[in-house]
Amino acid sequence: MQERRSVIIGCGIMGRDIAAIFLAGSWTVQVVESNEAKWAEAARLIETAVRQLGASFERDRLVFRTELGKVDWADTDVVLEAIVENLDAKRALFESLDHLVPPGVPIGSNSSSMRISDVAQRCETAFRMANTHFFQPAHLVPLVEIAKGEKTAGATIDALYAIFRELGRAPVRVNKDVPGFLANRIQHALMREVFSVIDSGLASAGDVDIAVQFGFGFRYAAAGPILLKEFAGFDTQHAAATVIYPSLCNDTAPSRTLAELVARGHLGMKTRHGMRSWTEAEIAEEQARYETALMRAAQVLGPVPANEEG
Repeated sequence: MQERRSVIIGCGIMGRDIAAIFLAGSWTVQVVESNEAKWAEAARLIETAVRQLGASFERDRLVFRTELGKVDWADTDVVLEAIVENLDAKRALFESLDHLVPPGVPIGSNSSSMRISDVAQRCETAFRMANTHFFQPAHLVPLVEIAKGEKTAGATIDALYAIFRELGRAPVRVNKDVPGFLANRIQHALMREVFSVIDSGLASAGDVDIAVQFGFGFRYAAAGPILLKEFAGFDTQHAAATVIYPSLCNDTAPSRTLAELVARGHLGMKTRHGMRSWTEAEIAEEQARYETALMRAAQVLGPVPANEEG
């Protein structure tokens, strides 16, 4: 079997987890990180992620590079960027990749908000560039959104789709380059209503979490929203929508509760304060529970089904 090779640019949380996905699939991975002092810790965290995926960690398949100029581009199958979420930085990087990466190799960006059309705006080979958006923790959440830019070729989307299917991911094609792509647009519609519920006093934050996690969120692990309505009937959905939609929140600005949290610097676990206060021990315990639950869910769900509508 021919060796498969990837280049991952960026060694933060997302870059490490993406590298782990490829290593778990027996690919050789070159990770570009300029600070050599970070390499040992990064390798340790990548190994942990690979083992969480149930694969053995082959250290010789993981190679660190300090800069793009030192990357061995020969026989590279894919290049993925996971650097800081800054448009100027991403544009500069893609303009370098435009000339460095051999012809025919697809290039993806893991931006969670920036359009690939804007990132690759000045690139001559923008046709081989797409957004490849993972969700944290990237190695445990199977979804990868492959968003088509204004200049992205269909063959690029197909090539990236095939790579992620091969790696056991759940890729989806996003056919328009819009803010939020696919999943985040749906997720933010949910979050807008969540904060509206809290603002209005309809329910507490804790009860909102329980309602989602043990209600429709629990069902979504087994079937997506459209399949669930195939079970229930679209007539029922239409009738409920007619009654409920007029009272749903459609604000175009963040909610009062969310704005106040940010203004106070209560950003969640990263600042030890969010809707509640967090200790280091509580954060570690909750993180471990969350990751264990994700791994168990993956085992229950099994292989990702093929999307026949692709």
